[in-house]
Amino acid sequence: MSTNTGLRVVVTGATGNVGTSVVRALSADSRIASVLGLARRVPGLDISRTAWASVDLAQEDATSVLVRHLDGADALIHLAWRFQPTHSPVTTWQTNVLGSLRLFEAVAEARVPVLVHASSVGAYSPGPKTGAGVDESWPTHGWPDAAYCREKAYLERVLDAYELRHPEVRVARIRPGFMFKESSASEQRRIFAGRFLPGPLLNPALLPFVPDLDGLRFQALHTDDTAQAYLLAVLLDARGAFNLAADPVIDAPALGELLRARVVRVPRRAVHAALSAAWSLRAVPASPHLFDALLRMPVMNTARAREELDWQPRHTSTAALEEFLRGVRRGAGEQTAPLAGHRAH
Repeated sequence: MSTNTGLRVVVTGATGNVGTSVVRALSADSRIASVLGLARRVPGLDISRTAWASVDLAQEDATSVLVRHLDGADALIHLAWRFQPTHSPVTTWQTNVLGSLRLFEAVAEARVPVLVHASSVGAYSPGPKTGAGVDESWPTHGWPDAAYCREKAYLERVLDAYELRHPEVRVARIRPGFMFKESSASEQRRIFAGRFLPGPLLNPALLPFVPDLDGLRFQALHTDDTAQAYLLAVLLDARGAFNLAADPVIDAPALGELLRARVVRVPRRAVHAALSAAWSLRAVPASPHLFDALLRMPVMNTARAREELDWQPRHTSTAALEEFLRGVRRGAGEQTAPLAGHRAH
């Protein structure tokens, strides 16, 4: 239970890109008394007021383990997510969907009053790429061909029903754009490009051009800025969904400027065919289905988070991408299994 000195917060997926930033944001705030970080593998990180424990949401007996870890907690932040193997959607479903169902029930059983869930722009149905952006009422049916979007959208429906069954739990859903920081570079390179893409290849001098595709327009933000929104969602009476993104919206010209590369118009069908072939041969882990989803994800309006959470990103989207690209070239990472890097000597 909460004490006179602050709140006890449990974080799942605490060792990944978002998790490490969230744990640090929580531990740095005097209103948080303690943090328990849950992950499949306990990391070698020493963060003040933070303890670690191992749990695998995919295990059928995970609910009882989770209830023990949640005993006395004031809030749960659910970040755990498995991106791979993209060739086995049943495997990701076991962790991402069935594991989340176990966790949500454990929250109710342990009587945790606050659940903050990591949703995503990927939960949204296809929408406009220009204009003011869609607000949180835009349909969340995802792009059904992509496992990531399908799973994020399914959990939105689960939480709709969960809130009706458990009105005693305050539920907030964070829907960020693409999140980047330097220490996540090695993990994200492995997730999307594979282990065998050398980081130095992203040196601007070696890139011939940036492809300009129909629909290549997306939102990004620094992971540390996302973490601040999770902290605010715990501390304030935040309910419902909150879109998160920084300015500007990223498109091919913005990428060309970042990478100091020419922008060349390329047919979307040609890129899809090349990615499909590489994915089928297991040369890259990112599926063509997620590529299709990216080109259809709407631009989001972030007014609600800025007004109700008083959330303001400290970094621009381009600054976050610049930091990420620097990290890829350097092989940056952290002392956790997901973020393990390979720094150049």
